[in-house]
Amino acid sequence: MKRYNSLNKELRRIFGGKVIKLSIDGGFTCPNRDGTKGTRGCIFCGEEGSGEFASSSCLPLKEQVRSQKELLSNKWKADKYIIYFQSFTNTYAPVERLKKLYYEALKIEGVVGIAIATRPDCLDDEVIELLAELNRKTFLWVELGLQTIHEETAKFIRRGYDLAVYDQAIKRLKENNIRVVTHLIIGLPKEGRENILESVKYVAKTNTWGIKLHSLYIQRDTDLYDYYLRKPFSIMTLEEYVNIVVDALEILPKSMIVHRLTGDGKRGLLVEPKWTLNKIKVLTSIDKELKNRDSYQGKLFDSIC
Repeated sequence: MKRYNSLNKELRRIFGGKVIKLSIDGGFTCPNRDGTKGTRGCIFCGEEGSGEFASSSCLPLKEQVRSQKELLSNKWKADKYIIYFQSFTNTYAPVERLKKLYYEALKIEGVVGIAIATRPDCLDDEVIELLAELNRKTFLWVELGLQTIHEETAKFIRRGYDLAVYDQAIKRLKENNIRVVTHLIIGLPKEGRENILESVKYVAKTNTWGIKLHSLYIQRDTDLYDYYLRKPFSIMTLEEYVNIVVDALEILPKSMIVHRLTGDGKRGLLVEPKWTLNKIKVLTSIDKELKNRDSYQGKLFDSIC
C-alpha cells in the first residue's frame, strides 16, 4: 500500500477502475520559444517541449489517441482515458483553437477527462473562462510548471515569469474550482536540500489538488547539456534523491495527489543521471524508505510510551 495519495489510486476511486493517461502533442509552441519572452525555451527543455513520450503533432488528434492506446494496451487493460495535452504550452493559442481541440478530445470514445500542461503566464481571462466551462463538463486538471520558488534559479533555468504570476494563476484557477497540479524539479544546479524543501512547503501551502516531483535529468538536445559540459555540476545519487523525495512527501498535505515522483528522459538522449532509467527501482526505493521511516517512528513511539 502506498504511503501517499497516488494519481492511480485517486482515479480508481473516482472512476471505479484503471484510467490511462494518453500523452498528446497539440501542436503548440511557447512564449519562451516564439520570441515573446525568449527563443531557446527553458534550459532543460528539448526540441519536443518535455513531450518526449507524446505522439507526433503531425498526426490528427484521433490518430494520436489511437496510437497511444495501441502503445499502452500491452501494459494496462482499461477503457477509460484522460487526454493529456503535454508538449510545450497547451493554453498558448487563440481561445477558438483551444476550444475546438479540447472539445474534439472530449468526443473520443472512452475519454473521461482532460489534463492540460501550461504556464502560469498563459492563462488570460478568455482561457480561464474556457477552462471553467470545461471543468463543468468533464474531469479536468491544469498543470503548472513552477519548478522552483527561488528567483535566482528561475532566472538560471529561463522560466520567464515571477513567482507572483504563479500565485495569481493559482488564485484564479481555485476561484473556478479547477484542479491544479504543480511541477517541481529536484536537483537543479545550486539548489540544496533546504532550497528544494522550501519550494515543496510553498506548494503545500497552496492547498491545491496535486503535485509532480521530477528528478533533474540532462538530455543531449538541451541547453542544460551544453552548460553541463562547460560547467559540470553535482548530480544527485539515487540515495540522495530518494531521501529528499521522502522528506518532501512528509511535508505535503495528506490530501494532495502525487502525480509523479521521478523523471524519465528518453534513453537515447539521456546523459545523467543514469539511475533515472530504472523507474521501478526509483519508486521501489522511495516506498522502502517511507516504510523504514514509518517503522522507526513506530519504534520511537513504543520506546517513549
